[in-house]
Amino acid sequence: MQARVKWIENAMFLGESGTGHTVVIEGSPDDGGRELGIRPMEMLLLGMGGCSSIDVISILKKARQQVSDCYVEISAERVDTVPATFKKIHLHFVVTGKNLKESHIERAVNLSAEKYCSVSIMLGRAGVEISHDYKVCEQE
Repeated sequence: MQARVKWIENAMFLGESGTGHTVVIEGSPDDGGRELGIRPMEMLLLGMGGCSSIDVISILKKARQQVSDCYVEISAERVDTVPATFKKIHLHFVVTGKNLKESHIERAVNLSAEKYCSVSIMLGRAGVEISHDYKVCEQE
C-alpha cells in the first residue's frame, strides 16, 4: 500500500492514494489553513468509521439482513497535551431495515470492533479507549 501527500500552499496539501483517489488535507487556521480541506485527525476518524462500516455491512449481508440504511456517528476526545492524540473514540451505528434481528446487528458491530476493523484495533492497541454501540430502526 502506498500514498503520496504533496504540499500545495500555506497549510494545504493534496493527498493521493495508491489507487489514484485524491483528497485536500489542510491544517487549522492557526497553522495557516483556510478551511478548504479536511484535517488529518478528522481523516483518521473517517477512515475508522469507513473501515468499521464496511465490516458491519458485509457481515449483515452475509447474515441476510435486509438493511436499507446504515451510518455511524463518531465522537472523539483528544488529550490536552502535544501531541494531541485521541484519548477516547465512540462509534454509534444506526442501522435501518426490514425484519432486522438485533442479535445480528450486535454481532456485526462486535466482530468489527474485536476482529476485523484494522483502524479500530490499531488505535485500541495504541491506548485509545474505543467504544461502540448501535440503534436498530425498523423500516415501515
